[in-house]
Amino acid sequence: MSEAGDISALELAALLCSRVCHDVISPVGAITNGLEVLADDDDAEMRTHAMELITKSAAQASAKLQFARLAFGAAGSAGAELDLGDAKAVAEGLMKSEKATLAWDAPHATIGKDYVKLLLNMLLIGIASIPRGGDIAVHVGSDLAHPHLRVSTKGQAARIPDETAKFLGGRDPEHFLDARAAQPYFTGLVARSLGLVIEARMEGEAFVIETKAAA
Repeated sequence: MSEAGDISALELAALLCSRVCHDVISPVGAITNGLEVLADDDDAEMRTHAMELITKSAAQASAKLQFARLAFGAAGSAGAELDLGDAKAVAEGLMKSEKATLAWDAPHATIGKDYVKLLLNMLLIGIASIPRGGDIAVHVGSDLAHPHLRVSTKGQAARIPDETAKFLGGRDPEHFLDARAAQPYFTGLVARSLGLVIEARMEGEAFVIETKAAA
């Protein structure tokens, strides 16, 4: 369903592609640098550091791509379900390169792929809410047909990310939608496509983003 101020599917796809590319450029660049050291430097210590850099950066790039595949991609067929264990695995992989720690509270079960997509995007917003690091708690309710999703964070200077405040509820034509803002915008679209209301707020010093059934 189209909403007032929505951008085209083509524009949104381009912005999300830019977001994914931005996320993997850094580790891929580090791999390239490491390979250049291996090719040009005979110092044993430098070569050891280069191999460590390549190994770490390759793991980061792989984790980011696996996460993006579920968060933004079209995993599975229409109406398919995904294992929450797989969602947990890609989330934990992503968190290895983040400053925050993750607590995952979800049943061992499968749920609709779009709920998984929504949950992982909510996690990204949670990460953005604590740029200096902290704790992230993910919760999936027990009604697996229509699960309640909640991500809460605690950390120094926790806040509602600016892009989330501006675009989670849809596009405001007065604000420029770029690749960074496309992610919370996409999160809101996915929630509404599932008939859910999604809300981001502060509860004291904690940030919370969660879904509610539409009235």
